[in-house]
Formats: sequence, C-alpha cells, structure tokens
Amino acid sequence: MTFPLFQRPGTIVLLDDDRDYLEMLSLVLPRQWHARLFLHPHDCIRKLREEPPFWEADAWHQQQMVDQWRAGRALVPQILEYWSRSTERYALTRVCVVDYSMPEMDGLQVLSQLGEWAGARVLLTGQADEQVAVKAFNGGLIEQFIAKQMPDVTRHLVQVLQRLMGSAHARHAQTWRATLRPEHHALLRDQSVADALADFTGRRWVEHVCIGDPFGIIGMDAGGAISWLQLETPQGLPALAEVAQQAGVDAEGLDAIRAGRQLANVELATVLGQPVQRADAFTIGVREQLLGAVFDVRTDGGEAGYTRWLARQPKRHVEG
Repeated sequence: MTFPLFQRPGTIVLLDDDRDYLEMLSLVLPRQWHARLFLHPHDCIRKLREEPPFWEADAWHQQQMVDQWRAGRALVPQILEYWSRSTERYALTRVCVVDYSMPEMDGLQVLSQLGEWAGARVLLTGQADEQVAVKAFNGGLIEQFIAKQMPDVTRHLVQVLQRLMGSAHARHAQTWRATLRPEHHALLRDQSVADALADFTGRRWVEHVCIGDPFGIIGMDAGGAISWLQLETPQGLPALAEVAQQAGVDAEGLDAIRAGRQLANVELATVLGQPVQRADAFTIGVREQLLGAVFDVRTDGGEAGYTRWLARQPKRHVEG
C-alpha cells in the first residue's frame, strides 16, 4: 500500500558546519516548511535526542484512539479531539539532513548518536565521500545521500525532502491499518486508487487520517478547515440508499445515491450529531471501483492549523 493512511507536516533539521551553505539552504526550502538549522553537531544531537519520548507519546495517543474504537467509541470525534489537543504535533522532526565532512565529527557519527529518534536520515556528501555514503545507504543507516557537487543540488534536495515528508511512517501506518477491512485494503492497494487519493489529499490538505469506520479520509488544510472524503464502492450504494432513506433523505436524493451521482454522509453525521448532507460523487481510480464525495466538517474551531502554528515559530536562523 503506497497511499499513506496517516500524514501530517513536520519539522526538517539541517546540520552543516558551513554557515553560508546553511543560510543558502534556508532560502531555497519552501517557505511553508518548518526548518531548524544547526551549525554544531552536538547542538543538533541534543535537540533530536529530546524527541523520542514525544514521538512515543504521540504514537501512544494514536493507538489509544484505535483501542477505544474497538471498545465502541467512534473514530472521527477522537481524531478531531486529538487535532485540537496535540497543538505541538508539527514540531516533531520528520527528516534530518547532515553534512558528512565536518571537523568535530562526521555526519555518520552524528546519526549514530541519535538513539531511538524515529525520523528519516539524509547525508550530504562531497565527491570523495560517495563510497562511504553508498555503504551507509546499503546498510540502512540513511534513507538517502545527496552529492553536494551534483547539478541542481538544491532542487534535488527539495524533491528528496518532499518524498520523505510524504512517506508513511511505518508505525503510524500499522496503527491505522487496523481500522480497515480486507476489502478496504484491496481497494487502497490498487495503484490507480492510491495515486488518485495521494493527488487529492496533497492538493486539499496538509494532514489526514484514512479510516475504515466509516470508510473515508478526514483531513485538515493549512488554515485549520476540516473536511471528509467519503469512500464508497458501487456495490455499496443500495445499502447507503437504505440508511439514507431511514435518515430522511427524499426520493430524488435516494435515486441520485443509487445511481452513484451523489453520496450521503449518514454515518459521519450520526457520530458527529449533525444533519445528513448529500454531495456530488466522483470516481477514484481508472477502473471506477471506488466513488468519493467531499463534505465539510463543522467544528468548534478548536483545531490547531499548521499555518497558525508556523506563524508562532521563530524565523529560520542558524542555531549555535
């Protein structure tokens, strides 16, 4: 399954003993990314070694939501509460980029001292360091190495960071996969479905969670607005029309649901205590085995959006 079931922004850490190079990187990274720049290895190591307890607490909160769902508590209200309560979730570092050649210690020595830090590791290398980097990559010590002398190195770095930031964290994926039924797994493993969902979520939201009860994706944009992408198979439309009828949807709406022109958010509305809505449906994937429809989720406004959080952070500067 290539589509990330759980996705959110995080922090990027860059370590290089060349201040000018660090400041250049800060200028080429997209402005909407949160980055911390370190000049000295020990400062960087100390910062990242503080994070594992917070990673663990965050993973525990996610697992608790799934455990409580198994005990009968609906998932969507729990996710909304988690987003509202965990206001510093974006501060966790997703990727660390380290220069290999530094006078105090080399980049691999730095990475070896990070202990149980859970993020991705990228090594910046000079031409003479390439064989060391290849060995480190093959040994699983780093996720990527980038040669500083390569053409368009900054563009390549941004692409690598985009890929790593968009990749599913293995532990989070395992946690949320437990909410999906086998038929959901089969649909999400279809590459055209995965690609279509990745494109949709990437354009609309900065963070999301894909769940199986009800089947869909709850997401938040950078400003904190939340919406729901309901997912239905064509085979499930008669059952959806039946529950929509019980919820008071009129005959015209029921015909639109049975024909696959619209979907109704009956399950979501029930768990949120809100009126049932209908929305136009669209196909997902090349074989049209999945339908989707988007519904706004009304909340009390307590969720902490990424843009609001980012505005409170110090401007990028070299630390140390």
